[in-house]
Amino acid sequence: MKSLAINVKSRENVGKSSTRALRNQGNVPCVLYGGEKQVCFYAHENDFRKLVYTPDVFIVELNIDGEVKRAIMQDIQFHPVTDIILHIDFLEVFDDKPVTVSIPVVLNGLAIGVRNGGNLMFRRRKIICRGLVENLPDAIEINIEHVKIGQFIYIKDISSDGYEFLAPDNSVVVGVKTARGAIEDEVEEEADDSDTPVDGGDTTAESPAEDSAAE
Repeated sequence: MKSLAINVKSRENVGKSSTRALRNQGNVPCVLYGGEKQVCFYAHENDFRKLVYTPDVFIVELNIDGEVKRAIMQDIQFHPVTDIILHIDFLEVFDDKPVTVSIPVVLNGLAIGVRNGGNLMFRRRKIICRGLVENLPDAIEINIEHVKIGQFIYIKDISSDGYEFLAPDNSVVVGVKTARGAIEDEVEEEADDSDTPVDGGDTTAESPAEDSAAE
């Protein structure tokens, strides 16, 4: 996984007035847990921009007054009106302890079903995974070039090495649904009659209600 170093300062006073004063100065109060003791600290909101405003997942190297601790961001709170970062929770990670992280999904290629007029249905842009930090990927890459109209890729169709998916096996990750004017008899360049459906033959499309929810 990618890493990001952030210099932060520990907090001695954690009351409401102290927290309010930090936020008024543009700082973000944070908590690190999962280690021997809980640590309260803060840093300026600008220091967290590369961590918060991206789909990527990072191992954060928190330099707390000279002591470096490795962590992942577990929870973040925003102001309901201004979207200013109010608080961040971090979980300390260790090489020998598995962690649970939502890993982003990256689609490679253009599906044959889309080329023939179907609509791409991208249901899960992140998948919850569990494993040792060193085994977790930066992203879960899926090749969708051979996905035809009415075909879907499920969690069970994706391979993982050294980590596990916590989402149900029958959860749809991505697929191509029928659209008006789509070509029924799909023609691929240099088509191979031995092509098999991505999901092992289940070509049942999602219900209209589910499609509407996904859109």
